[in-house]
Amino acid sequence: MSIKRSTATPLAVLFVGAALVLQACGGSSDNGGGDAGTPTNGPGGVAAGEAKGEVNKSEYTAPKVPLSNDTFTVATDNPFTTYNNQTADGNNSYNTFALTQVLAGAYLLDGNNNVLLNKDVMDSVEVTNKAPFTVTWKIKPNVKWSDGAAWGCHDFYLDWLSQAGLAKNGGKPAFSAASTTGYELINKVECTDPNTVVTTFTDPYPDYKGLFGVSSDVLPAHIVEQQTGVADITKVKPTDSADIKKVADFWNTKWNGFDAKLMPASGPFKITGFEQNNSVTLERNDAFVGNKAGPAKIVLRGVSDQVAQAQALENGELDVTSSAQPDANAADRLRNLSSQGVVFGAKAGLSFEHLDLNYKNKLFQDPAVRKAFMQCVNREALVEKLIRPIQPDAKPLGSLLFFQGENGYVDNYAQYTGKADEAKATLTGAGWAPGGDGIMTKGGQKLSFKISHTDIPRRKQTVELIQSNCKAAGIDVKDDTDPNFLDTRVSAGDYDVALFAWSAAPFKSGTQAIYSTGAGQNWSAYSDPKVDQFFKDAVKSTDPAAANQLYAQADKQLAEDNYSLPLFNPPNMWSYKGIDSVYFQSYNGALWNANEWVKQG
Repeated sequence: MSIKRSTATPLAVLFVGAALVLQACGGSSDNGGGDAGTPTNGPGGVAAGEAKGEVNKSEYTAPKVPLSNDTFTVATDNPFTTYNNQTADGNNSYNTFALTQVLAGAYLLDGNNNVLLNKDVMDSVEVTNKAPFTVTWKIKPNVKWSDGAAWGCHDFYLDWLSQAGLAKNGGKPAFSAASTTGYELINKVECTDPNTVVTTFTDPYPDYKGLFGVSSDVLPAHIVEQQTGVADITKVKPTDSADIKKVADFWNTKWNGFDAKLMPASGPFKITGFEQNNSVTLERNDAFVGNKAGPAKIVLRGVSDQVAQAQALENGELDVTSSAQPDANAADRLRNLSSQGVVFGAKAGLSFEHLDLNYKNKLFQDPAVRKAFMQCVNREALVEKLIRPIQPDAKPLGSLLFFQGENGYVDNYAQYTGKADEAKATLTGAGWAPGGDGIMTKGGQKLSFKISHTDIPRRKQTVELIQSNCKAAGIDVKDDTDPNFLDTRVSAGDYDVALFAWSAAPFKSGTQAIYSTGAGQNWSAYSDPKVDQFFKDAVKSTDPAAANQLYAQADKQLAEDNYSLPLFNPPNMWSYKGIDSVYFQSYNGALWNANEWVKQG
């Protein structure tokens, strides 16, 4: 995403050039390839994260596998909601988990987060000029959508047009894109022929491999043309207000849920069924240009209770469980099913749980309140209770942009150890005083606010622990559990404090969309000119070491501003039975290689 809210489970947050997605991560043990307490890559180790069709960790071609008539039923934490996962209100990991097999792109990720050129649809991608920075994308001939239309340059053009942030409507962005990172640096897209895309950038953009596909963002331009009356999308300029309005209105709103006529596939599977708030059905796409997928059908169900997932697997109602929101009770239950042929895995991923403070709330415009809240949150207790039963060596996360062990990681939040007396002293020093009920007040305003989150059990436990500790500091924290929080409210900034996770692809530039002033995923109205400049310089830097240092400076300033508190990297957790190999990919979930699955037994 791009970075996505993981339902909100953004390892390093898979940082893609488009958007971060809401989601989670960590490292853990498995009973398929490691001892308890030892971080592993899950059953089979690193090899399990390699796709059958990948070559030299740089290219991928769908392999030939036995074609079956089987239906595999897979569960994940939350249901699929939208075909266009690039809108600000739609963008989350649980859409990516389905779309990864539906929408093809120039590059894809394997289970070890290697970026692979998708040779089923691409001949090549090359930097063809350094000044101005130019990338040429060569598409294979005869690539088709499932409805028979050509897949090519016009689809790439729509991708840029909708996410570059150049098109305006009444002075505001016409497209409600979750992120413009990377695309906004492209000032020209040329279709020199239907299968050749030439993109010219205003500045160098080393993360160009994160564009046009890793985020499942190459959508069908021919559908837009049919539905809007625009004859040729490639002739529409960002300044063409009338056509832009028609295209943007469709792009923003008409790809929610599922409509078979509007939502063809370019990948190994196509969507054939959708039950709102429950499941999405994928069937083999016989029009796919590469080797056909093994499974005939996959039903992806949203099941927020991980113990219920485990029980359903045990009862034969599921073939695969997958969770970016690990639960200790579910992990224990799944480990104990090994005698029944169940393989369990948990591993470090690319997402992190965090608390965002909404600057639109007057309380959080007071720096003392922001600091005191972070002082009273006992992150060590959260990790001990919620994460270490699955990953015994887990530690609180001390960075918003880096993960433990990653080059550039510095613990910028080490001073926040959950001491209520320190939080109370901070508030007292800023003029706050306890009322009759012990809750701090100032100028007639009570220090009371809500933490909003989805209905995942671990999140409710997180809030309960925070409530207990912060009450001693005179801070009244209320629980706001909303199953639809990530679908309807977070992107509207409808919260005091938001609890979710970011999931990212391996391109750090995607974080710019979260923390820069006015950016597409900055829903809390956070703004710091110094942070803005660090990101602007980092994104276009062609020197990886220099870019890393700039990201580190942004990270340090974010901590000083007390805007967002990182909590931990929850491990991804999965299990399966009757399939040769399943592996949870941090950004794309369990289905990233589902076209390669072969039924066992």
